[in-house]
Amino acid sequence: MFSVIEMIEYWLPETVLDNHQLERKFPEWNSNRIEKKVGIRERHIAGENETASDLAYEAAIKLFKGYDKNKIDFLLLCTQSPDYFFPSSACLLQSRLMLSDTVGALDYNLGCSGFIYGLALSKGLIRAGIASHVLLLTAETYSKHLHPQDLANRSIFGDGAAATVVSKVDQEHIYEFEFGTDGNGKDNLIVANGGLRNKYNHDESTAVGGTEFMRSDNYLYMNGPEIFNFTIEKIPLLVENTLRKNKMSLNDIHYVIFHQANKYMLTYLRKKMKIPENKFFMNMEHTGNTVSATIPIALKESLCQGIVKKGDIVLLVGFGVGYSWGATVVKI
Repeated sequence: MFSVIEMIEYWLPETVLDNHQLERKFPEWNSNRIEKKVGIRERHIAGENETASDLAYEAAIKLFKGYDKNKIDFLLLCTQSPDYFFPSSACLLQSRLMLSDTVGALDYNLGCSGFIYGLALSKGLIRAGIASHVLLLTAETYSKHLHPQDLANRSIFGDGAAATVVSKVDQEHIYEFEFGTDGNGKDNLIVANGGLRNKYNHDESTAVGGTEFMRSDNYLYMNGPEIFNFTIEKIPLLVENTLRKNKMSLNDIHYVIFHQANKYMLTYLRKKMKIPENKFFMNMEHTGNTVSATIPIALKESLCQGIVKKGDIVLLVGFGVGYSWGATVVKI
């Protein structure tokens, strides 16, 4: 049994935070500097009572306008901002989307590599004969993890969700995967408080920082230089190993879509790996870094713009918090 990405849709919250708004709040930065540095002009921000499952729901409803939801026999949700510790948000979505009670459903906690892992899980479910049509939802509201005064991260991250159907077909369209994990990097991208190891600290006096960064263990902390070092060390080898495993070279690839982290990082990686610019898609100007949703959003946009076409071979690469990384090659 083989698998294919059959359909993708995505959903972004209504509220938009643009660089001019950030500039008014943080006069020491200007909007042109933000856009030039990270390649982001605006990002969508979830409302106070809007959760990742709400965004995932809207993405799925949008997808179901062109897809028979009765075909779905498994639901996967990737998020690091769940509604509750338990029950699983995937179970809530099964009910809210009115899917059959014979549908399997589970959450998994991954960040920017999450879509790649979801494709692998979907492919495995299909190959094992457990499912024929998997609804893969990737949804994040990282804005809720950010300190209000943390300009550096507020300029990067946006909220959003994608809904992808992975279906059984007669010929393989999702090829071999390569993965990696290094938990030693956990402290470089973390929300330290709020789980069961470290409870939420209501004393906001613990927040420290400067004009760009504001750190509190209640909120997301990202060590940008160390994350950058991680990517330039691991991702070129990840790409090399993925191509080798699939018996391909960059010449066989029509297009490359990386996790849309930020413009500076992606440009550096592209040049380091000698990926031709006309094969490399960047799509974060109006969405920001939407974590596990960036790759499917970018893939959908590349298809809508006619950049990626039916039959093209595309290299997909995810990397981030964990540390966690993964890549695969797909035929569209």
